[in-house]
Amino acid sequence: MTITVDHRSSGTRWLAPGSFGRLLGIGYGVVVYAIFLATLLYAVGFVSGAVVPKNIDTGTVWPPSVALCIDLQLLGLFLAQHSGMARRGLKRVLTGHVPPLVERATYVLCASLVLILLFAAWQPLPASVWQAADPRAIAAIRSVSALGWLIVLGTFLTGHFKLLERKQKVLNFAGRVTSVVAFKTPGLYRFVRHPLYLGFILAFWATPSMTAGHLLFAAVMTFYICAGIWLEERDLLAFFGDRYRQYRARVAMFLPGLF
Repeated sequence: MTITVDHRSSGTRWLAPGSFGRLLGIGYGVVVYAIFLATLLYAVGFVSGAVVPKNIDTGTVWPPSVALCIDLQLLGLFLAQHSGMARRGLKRVLTGHVPPLVERATYVLCASLVLILLFAAWQPLPASVWQAADPRAIAAIRSVSALGWLIVLGTFLTGHFKLLERKQKVLNFAGRVTSVVAFKTPGLYRFVRHPLYLGFILAFWATPSMTAGHLLFAAVMTFYICAGIWLEERDLLAFFGDRYRQYRARVAMFLPGLF
């Protein structure tokens, strides 16, 4: 598919090769993605209950109704930001004034800040849902959780954004214009269609000690992931057509040979 770019737009002029604005935009993107990576690494400890000073099961214990209300609001804020800023209408408005690189970095920054707020303000719901006792079972569950996080980190670093290239992907760090968007399936995408989401689901649910608060977090995030998959696949079918339709028929959603 050919993409035409209006070089008269303020965003394109602002990011003209050699301009101070372009250098500033690249620096902004680097700082934002460093914040994002730190936030993602903190999320590993927050969900798994390791290393970080505050995790999903620590903090002042409020009455369950109060804690539930606060946590639902935090989750709702994250879902609203994450989905609202991803809408095409808002993206069109933003990219009319700033380059796509800056628009994407701003989205990532806002998502990181909302996650940081969620980590800081999350209220524990300590009621036990399940508790593994056998050391071998605990080790196996923790191994599944670690595998999930490795899939998440590996997918982000090796292929997630390449697979999801969109019409707005017209700029790169060299200042060139991308005229053709290629459909690629790097790494684990050759075996499952949504390795990133698979990694998150494994990481959220594989815990030897499931509390009510952890269950709330895992359930809401899993629901959001499933809704996101439906919307994402609809967009991919519309954009790539038969190429993605054939890929979907050939490759499982989560588990090869099953679904």
